Order: sequence, then structure tokens, then C-alpha cells
Amino acid sequence: MRPVIDMRGIHRIFESEGGFAHILHDISLSVNAGEFVAITGPSGSGKSTLMNIIGCLDTPTAGTYRLAGLNVAELTDSELAEVRATHIGFVFQSFNLLPRLTVLENVMLPLAYTAHPLSGREQIAVKALQAAGLPVDHYDHKVGVLSGGQMQRVAIARALVNDPDIILADEPTGNLDTHTGALVLQTFHQLKAAGKTVVLITHDPGVAATADRIVHIVDGRIAVPGTDRQGPRHASAQVDPARIPLVEPTPGNLDTPGGVA
Repeated sequence: MRPVIDMRGIHRIFESEGGFAHILHDISLSVNAGEFVAITGPSGSGKSTLMNIIGCLDTPTAGTYRLAGLNVAELTDSELAEVRATHIGFVFQSFNLLPRLTVLENVMLPLAYTAHPLSGREQIAVKALQAAGLPVDHYDHKVGVLSGGQMQRVAIARALVNDPDIILADEPTGNLDTHTGALVLQTFHQLKAAGKTVVLITHDPGVAATADRIVHIVDGRIAVPGTDRQGPRHASAQVDPARIPLVEPTPGNLDTPGGVA
């Protein structure tokens, strides 16, 4: 089976006033279609930088990344935007909803940037909300009056509205109580059962344990399973930052060298 996410020898280096910040070191990771993968690691380990690259929000400094068979480095900005819009759904810990809009309007918003006719957008949004498990009597509520769990379900529905192959979730249960978090996690497993690929960042070992596979990141490297010990450094990992042409983060990149998660 060809992996839907295929990363080989990925490095990410930022340049700052203090010199070079080497955030990711020789990351090689494959995720198959329909797989549920949890990415774990301490704060500052590079998890969010890795997620940004997987989601085509940032570009690796070195290495090869293929998404759904496409070599990401060969895509134009408009092609990358198309990939994000059609292949990837993003779910964030902070929800990123617009409080003045209703639930339905928030979920419909991504459709404004697609070719979907205006007349059919509401029906598509309703289908996504049903998949996310939000009761129909909440659809006309402003999101500002919803509970945390309800807002996360709206955020999941918004991620699903373009029917992406891949769901990327960054700490989706982090702001929720244990019971609500378990319900939201159940939704992600239902999406996996429906054929979606799910990649989820979490600090919660209980959440990670429900995934098909756990990828543990320590100091920008994939660690040996079950430990905080980094895997062996290969020759390909010995990258001289001064010899690599740095690339600027693309618009939408949420990571900075001083705030790597």
C-alpha cells in the first residue's frame, strides 16, 4: 500500500538572531491511508513544526515529502493551497471559530473558497455537522454560547466540510474535560472507521494509546519506541545548517523557533 504521507530525511532549520535553530532532524515517517497515528513528545520537541510540514503550512529545509503521491517541493503556491483545501482538514486546540457567526455559517466558511455552488453549501455543512455528532438544534446558535466540547465538534465539522482524505488535529482534547475529551476522541475514531487518515498531536498518553501507532518526538528526532532515547543518527542526519539554503515559513505557519511545540 502506498503511504498517503511519506517523509524522508526531513530537516527544518530556522535562522534567528542567535544563529541557526535546527528544529527537526532527519525525520522519516510514513502514514498509510486509513491509519490513526498519534504524535507525542515534550513541549519544544518539534511536534507542531512537523505537523505544519505535514499540512503543507511550512516547507522543510531539506528532505523529501510526498503527500498523496505528490512531491510537495514541486508544487506552486496555488497548487499547495488546492492540496490543503481538498486533501487536508485541520483541527486546532483553540477551535479558531468566528464567534459572531452561527455554527452553520462557521462550517460553511471554507466552502466560500471552493467551486461548490452557493445553493448546495448549507447541505454540505449539515452533512459535516452530522458526521461530527453535533445536535441539529445547535446549528443556528452563535458559537460563543457553546460549550468547549460543542465548539470542538464544530471545528471538526469545519475540517470535514471539504471531505478531505487526511485529518490533522493539534491537541484537540487539550482544552476539554476528561468526559468531553473522550467523546471528541470517539469522533476521530469514527472518522478513521469511515476511511479517513487521522494524525493527532497530544500530550495525553491515554489519548495516544488509542491510536494505531504512536510516533514519539524528542529534540526534533523520532525516539526509539517506548523510550525517550533518540534513534541512531545516520550519515544523512549530519546536516550543516550553513550549507542549506533556508526557506522562509509559508503564510499560515504557526511555529516560530522560540515557540516550538
